[in-house]
Amino acid sequence: MATLDVRPRLIDALSVLRDRVDAARFPLPLRGAARARRNRAELLAQLDDYVIPRLRSPQAPLLAVIGGSTGAGKSTLVNSLVGRRVSEAGVLRPTTRTPVLVCHPDDLHWFAGPRVLPQLARVWVPEQDDGGESEYAAGDGLGRSEYGVHGGSGGAGGHGVRMGQGPRTAHGFDGGHGPGPGQEACGGGELGGAYGYGYDHGHGHEVGGRAGGGGAVGGVYGAGDGEAYDGAGGAGGGASGVGLKGHAGLCAAGGGDPGMLTVRIETDRALPSGLALLDAPDIDSLVARNRELAAELICAADVWVLVTTAARYADAVPWHLLRTAKEYDVTLVTVLDRVPHQIATDISGRYAELLQRAGLGHVPRFTIPELPESAGGGSGLLPATAVAALRDWLERHAQDPVARTAAADRTAAGVIASLRSRLPALAGAAAAQHAAALRLAGRVEEAYERAAERVRQEVAAGEVLSGDARAHWRDHGLDGRSDELLDALTHGLTSLLTCAVQEADERAAEAWRRDPAAAEVSLSAAAGAAGAGGRLGVIVRRWRRCLEELAEEETREARAGQAGERVGSVEPEESAALLATALLGGRRARTAGENLADLLGAQTALRLCDRGARLLATYLERALDGERERRLAPLDQLTVPLDQQAELIAALSVLQREKQTGAESQTGTERQTGTERQAGTEKRKRMRSEEEREMAMEKEEVSG
Repeated sequence: MATLDVRPRLIDALSVLRDRVDAARFPLPLRGAARARRNRAELLAQLDDYVIPRLRSPQAPLLAVIGGSTGAGKSTLVNSLVGRRVSEAGVLRPTTRTPVLVCHPDDLHWFAGPRVLPQLARVWVPEQDDGGESEYAAGDGLGRSEYGVHGGSGGAGGHGVRMGQGPRTAHGFDGGHGPGPGQEACGGGELGGAYGYGYDHGHGHEVGGRAGGGGAVGGVYGAGDGEAYDGAGGAGGGASGVGLKGHAGLCAAGGGDPGMLTVRIETDRALPSGLALLDAPDIDSLVARNRELAAELICAADVWVLVTTAARYADAVPWHLLRTAKEYDVTLVTVLDRVPHQIATDISGRYAELLQRAGLGHVPRFTIPELPESAGGGSGLLPATAVAALRDWLERHAQDPVARTAAADRTAAGVIASLRSRLPALAGAAAAQHAAALRLAGRVEEAYERAAERVRQEVAAGEVLSGDARAHWRDHGLDGRSDELLDALTHGLTSLLTCAVQEADERAAEAWRRDPAAAEVSLSAAAGAAGAGGRLGVIVRRWRRCLEELAEEETREARAGQAGERVGSVEPEESAALLATALLGGRRARTAGENLADLLGAQTALRLCDRGARLLATYLERALDGERERRLAPLDQLTVPLDQQAELIAALSVLQREKQTGAESQTGTERQTGTERQAGTEKRKRMRSEEEREMAMEKEEVSG
């Protein structure tokens, strides 16, 4: 199947699968979770940075990523292929921190926006025909940014900047203070648009969105009324560059976000149109973010050029990546750099043997001898003859339509084919995460179910009516105060709930300590154990207020019906105290119900006790449920989707079906094309035969 010759439905299926992979989470420290997280990140990088963009734009230039170990000479190789110093090469490691992408000026639009590597902000050097200051240098003492785009304290588009006299489209930058057909931008100057795209859209509108204080950058595409069509305005003073979708502008000088990941774009006419080179950070860098970025950049490659040296060609890290490249059927090239002349044949033969042993004997190999220019601190350029073979190979694959399509097609097809084994593994890890989350949640649920049962049993046994509450109940018959009895019962119920919650927490915490999945999940921290008593006290006091309102309502109705001998003189607080005692005292407060019946009548007292019991059950359940949910909050915050396993498998099934449909469709097309080709061949044969007969007859007539 020619992967690049596909219907939009395959791209849609890949996009859905990409969203499912993005939604998958592996937060619990299970065995294999770290690997699943790495696989997820790698898969997202391949889909976002390469496969989907390549399928959507098969005519885009071929991107060759130059990757390798520390000190392998990647930057020197890129500089030598271009013919000038575009990437810093030196003895300090790591040298390449910011990736550098070099392409032909006509191809810049393919890389200026977030088509590939969308997580990296762009910054570039505009072409300088005069070899001096940038076209966008600012006057008025505002200065010029590192990359030729003004971004000092006043921001791009300030006084004296060559912008603002209507839309300038040489590089797509608009804005400034000067009035004109495009009108003026706002504030200290904003910069909007990308190469060939940005335009000011009418009177008083801004380009790329309103930026934060004093100079910033707008979105990739300019818009109007302070909004960016495809990106928010830049942030902070002195920011410059181009903002990606949904992000602020890149900080090239002055304020902004200095930690933003960037890719620097250079253009050079020495490179053929259709080929771009990307100098990646070291794959074995001591800086973790550099290693991660290098892996992401490799995932964006149509062609991966692995650079190693005569001293390090057997290191484990590049061979791990080579095996991964073989698994994904990536279009691969290897460069054995800095090979001493006297051992060149021996080293090259050993390297070829290792590649053959790894099943990579077919991979093109290029050897570069050890030269003075290879050493750090040199010019950064090798003689053209040293890199001529590699350059010819790259140019041929970029300019030959068949070779170019084959290289890009093979890499894309390899990644898509690898999904068949990678997605089930990811889905299995997702299932393990979900099962572990359910298991941990089950421990908490079980502990709180036992706590709820304990509270019900102790309330029924009258445990609340003990201590101060029991003393107040005894004094109640001797003209004791009803509010003091209610206070004591409220405090007793709060204490009972607090003890039950503490016991449940201890039981759940012990179960979590025995489960490796909970190693990084804090039960006590999220629970707020110190505040549990206060929260429970608030709920119990709310229950008391509702109970008093209920007692007042029933007492008022009893008075209206004149039921009972003393009902006319009964205070609602007295009814509430007797009701609370009857509900919480159990067998210890049998007389409370009898006294309530004497006051309000048997029917009213029975109805009041029934309603009070339902109210008590509701508030007890609310109190325990609230604390249980607090303990489960850490698991909820981990966002382990309920059905992520099923969604991953379903998305893969849809993709496989679309691939099969496309393959069958193409097979039919090829069969039809073959039939038509054969018919055409036979027709041409018949025409030639007829022409030959006619010519023979003409010769006979002439000779006769």
